[in-house]
Amino acid sequence: MRRGCFYFSDASKIFHKKTDISRMNKKIIFSVYAVFLLCIFFCFSCKSVPPAVPQYIMGEGKLREKHFIAFFKSQNIPFDAQDLQALAEFYISESRIEGINADVAFAQMCLETGFLQFGGLVTREMNNFCGLGSIGADQPGEVFDSVQLGVRAHIQHLKAYASPAPLVMEVIDPRYKYVNPKGKAPTIYGLTKTWAQDPDYGKKLENLLHRMYKHL
Repeated sequence: MRRGCFYFSDASKIFHKKTDISRMNKKIIFSVYAVFLLCIFFCFSCKSVPPAVPQYIMGEGKLREKHFIAFFKSQNIPFDAQDLQALAEFYISESRIEGINADVAFAQMCLETGFLQFGGLVTREMNNFCGLGSIGADQPGEVFDSVQLGVRAHIQHLKAYASPAPLVMEVIDPRYKYVNPKGKAPTIYGLTKTWAQDPDYGKKLENLLHRMYKHL
């Protein structure tokens, strides 16, 4: 009888031990599965949520030429592919030289020119991509000899608002000297009532940037 009792007791311990191991295994499997699901969730979340748009005009942009082109084409506006490629490249290179966020500059170009449709006092032939000097019929705006110089003038004028730092390149923006003090509008919202009188100017730039970042 004693041996039987001892045998039964040992068997019970073995049974409970196996049960505990089984429960532990289930917990481990459940934990691994939960971690796996969380990883999948975060991966899809990171892909679906675009990064925050920049507030400051100075800094490095997140977009590249291909993103600018994809965004522009998404507007279904006819424009020569080679000209668009060159324009995107100029905005990247000229912005990098002066430390301007190219994303902000390209967004402002789209806003100021109506996605290169112009339609106001400034025409495409003027190579004026930000309405520089456009006051009225007697003074429709500044004219630049090439697309690259027009982009450079835009970047220089934007830097005058964004930073007190001197320009890297020689000044070609004829209105650079009129922006005082330099660096008076370091953010996109600071351009409201300074660069443009539109009370929603900063918000419009932010909305454009949100749309652009969907192409990342």
